[in-house]
Amino acid sequence: MSTELAETAGTPVPETAATREKSSGFTRFCSAAAVFAIVAAVFGALFAWLTPAFWGHDEITQFGRAYQVAHGGFLPQRIPDDRGVSYGGELPRSVDALTSYAFQDYNRHLGEPDPMVSDPGAYDRLGAAPVSEEMKQGVWFTNTAAYSPIPYIPAALGIRLGELVGVDTGGLLLLTRFAGLAAYLAVVGFGLWALRAHRVQWLVFAVAVLPIAVFQAGTVTADTLTNALAIMFSALLIKALFLGVRLRPVETAALLTATVLLPVSKPTYVLLAMLVVLVPADRLGLSGMLRWLTWVFAGIGAILFAVWMKIAAPTGDGMGRMRAPEQWYSVNPGEQLSGILRNPPRFLHTFLNSVWLRDNRWFTQFFGELGFAYIDVPALSIIACLLAFAIGIGITGRWNPASATFRRTLLVALVLAASVAMIYVTLYMSFTPVNYYLIDGVQGRYFVPLAVLAFAVLLRWMPLRLTDAGGRAPGRGAVLTLVAASVLALAAALAKYTYLVWG
Repeated sequence: MSTELAETAGTPVPETAATREKSSGFTRFCSAAAVFAIVAAVFGALFAWLTPAFWGHDEITQFGRAYQVAHGGFLPQRIPDDRGVSYGGELPRSVDALTSYAFQDYNRHLGEPDPMVSDPGAYDRLGAAPVSEEMKQGVWFTNTAAYSPIPYIPAALGIRLGELVGVDTGGLLLLTRFAGLAAYLAVVGFGLWALRAHRVQWLVFAVAVLPIAVFQAGTVTADTLTNALAIMFSALLIKALFLGVRLRPVETAALLTATVLLPVSKPTYVLLAMLVVLVPADRLGLSGMLRWLTWVFAGIGAILFAVWMKIAAPTGDGMGRMRAPEQWYSVNPGEQLSGILRNPPRFLHTFLNSVWLRDNRWFTQFFGELGFAYIDVPALSIIACLLAFAIGIGITGRWNPASATFRRTLLVALVLAASVAMIYVTLYMSFTPVNYYLIDGVQGRYFVPLAVLAFAVLLRWMPLRLTDAGGRAPGRGAVLTLVAASVLALAAALAKYTYLVWG
């Protein structure tokens, strides 16, 4: 049976030389996985090196949770606190001294045009101190204690390695950052490698190297592995579901592993992982009793999600301490949930109010609001990213109509919409004061894990594609322009961040 007849019949097409997309040597020019490895490694390492200690998104509390996981503290740990319910753990005194100084420094709010770092030498002095054996007890990190140990595995390994080789305090943080970056490179790189025969790899590349994604990969945060798993999962889902190509055994294993890990990396993306059940079993090389394996893994992921949500639920009572002192006791998840169920129109009004007041901020943050310096990436970066997206969309090949059916695509779209809703509901319950005028805490970076599949849905119903004068899909020029635009976006973001932070 020919490839065309197999696709029309809905039979999975093995990935062979005959199924590779051909367009003026396009797929033979270079691999998005290889380019990603270079670009993300260089800029991720630069962000890791140039970002002041603990200036990443919640990096103080993220490191505290990673350190706890590295030393066997997998469950949330209640700590004494006169202010009320609190969770946390312990840190070496030298690390606590550096986190305390960083917290004070980025909250000084020095005015323009002074650099945001008040004393660069202080970071060198505190970072050069040996990692102390004396521990500071009762370190607060309630917000990250709610996360499972899974997204902190790379950071925990970095901490243990740093302790093994005996680095100083600054070196321990830097090694932890590099461990997360290595995990991001490996996981996302695998997803891009799986798409190496298909032009959609470049669209996935453009998402994976967004300034916000690379910045987070270069700092300590649970989002690093979460973003990586979501992007890899989306790439493999596109290959099996939208392109209709049978996955290799190692790719099937990676997809099923992500199905289990993603729901416990960040609960808001649990529905994203459940999309695996839409993939026909033969696309995954499964037959006989193994045809139900996707449902088994989806069930395991859902059960682990439910179990961890039960474990982490008590931490919600302490989330108010993330806010100003006058709002410490205003966050009540139970009351917020009750309000949603009793008065849905009021919640809808709050949601719409949030959109009208904050949608422009979410849009900018999707491309990059860098750490607790709160530096927006320059307009040049946003324009360059949009150009990369436009080219990536234009050069992507057509989906397999027998596999990417209207019903399946609609289900993906509905799950994405529900995942967006979960982001708002989660922040409404866990961070927003009761009777507040908007849903607080929503940031554009939370939508990055959903971007790849959102583009896939768009491409299913958007017939427009770029072609050259001969009607063929663009080749090297389009790839070079996309890569150049992505590199420009990262370079401009790094330059602005370095100038404003360090001067």
